[in-house]
Amino acid sequence: MHVLVTGSAGFIGSHVVEALRERGHDVRTFDLRSGEDVRDEATLARRLTGVEAVCHQAAKVGLGVDVSDLPAYASVNVLGTAVLLATMARAGVDRLVLASSMVVYGEGAYDCPAHRRVRPGPRATADLAEGRFEPPCPACGAPLAPGTVSEDAPMDPRNAYADTKLAQEHLAASWARTTGGAVVALRYHNVYGPRMPRDTPYAGVAAIFRSCLERGEPPRVFEDGGQRRDFVHVRDVAHANVLALESEPSAGGLRAYNIASGEPHTVGQMAVALAKAYGGPDPIVTGEYRLGDVRHIVASPDRATTDLSFRSSIPFDEGMAEFAAQT
Repeated sequence: MHVLVTGSAGFIGSHVVEALRERGHDVRTFDLRSGEDVRDEATLARRLTGVEAVCHQAAKVGLGVDVSDLPAYASVNVLGTAVLLATMARAGVDRLVLASSMVVYGEGAYDCPAHRRVRPGPRATADLAEGRFEPPCPACGAPLAPGTVSEDAPMDPRNAYADTKLAQEHLAASWARTTGGAVVALRYHNVYGPRMPRDTPYAGVAAIFRSCLERGEPPRVFEDGGQRRDFVHVRDVAHANVLALESEPSAGGLRAYNIASGEPHTVGQMAVALAKAYGGPDPIVTGEYRLGDVRHIVASPDRATTDLSFRSSIPFDEGMAEFAAQT
C-alpha cells in the first residue's frame, strides 16, 4: 500500500515508518523537520498524489507550559488536521489512521461503593495543595476505586492538548461521514522508548525522568507518585498502526481503539524502575502538582485485541531497561 506518514521524523512517526516498511508498504514521509507543514495545502496536495492511505502522527504534544500555548496547539493539531482532511478529500484518499490519545477521556473510570460508576470533575486546587490527590465521589464525597476505561466512555478532556486531540477525532469523523472514508483512531496511552524527546516540558514523563538521570539528578515525582498510567512501548504502538492500516476499513465512520499494554503501573513505580535500570539516584516524591493532570487513567486494550489482533509484546521492565540504556 502507498502510505503517507505525517510527523514521520518524530518519536512515534519514525517508528511507524520503519514498521510499515518492514511489512512491505511503500511509505512517503512528511515532516516539519524537512520543511513540510500539514497546514500547507499545496505541499500536501503534491505529496498525496498516488497515496492510498495516511497515518497522521504530526502534532504538538504534551501538557504545555501555560495558556500562551493555546494558539500553537489549535493551529498545529486542529487547523493542521482540518487542512490534511480537506486535501485528502480532494486527492481521493479515503483511508486514515489517526494518532489520538487517552487524554480525550480526562479522568479514568471510578467506582463509588454507593453510587457505582461515577465521573469526578477536575480536582480542586485546594485539595491538591493539601495533598489530597484522589478525586472523591462527586455525589457523596466518598473515596473511589479506580477502574478501566473502554472506548465507549464519555469524552472529558482536561487541558489544551486533550481538547485538540478530541477535535481531531471529531473532524476525522465528519470527514469520514461526508466522503465515505474510513478512520481508525488509535488512542495511545503513555508511550515511551527510543527517540523519545528530551529536556523539554512538552515531553512525556518518562523522558523528563530520564533527562534528570542523565544530569545525575533524581527524578522528581509529582503528587505522591500513586498516579496510575499504562506505559506502552513505542514499537508496540508502531505495530498497532500497521495493524490498523491493514484492517478491513469501516467506510463512512470512525472506529477508536485504546493502544495500551494492559498492565498499568504508577508513575512512582515507573520512576523507580527507570532509575534502577539507569543506575542513577532514587526518585524524589515532591508533592508538586499540575492543574491539567489527571489522577488515574488506565484503559482496556480488549477492543484492539479483538478487532486488530493487537497485543503489546514488550514487557515493562524490559522496555524501561532499553529506554534507560539508549544513547
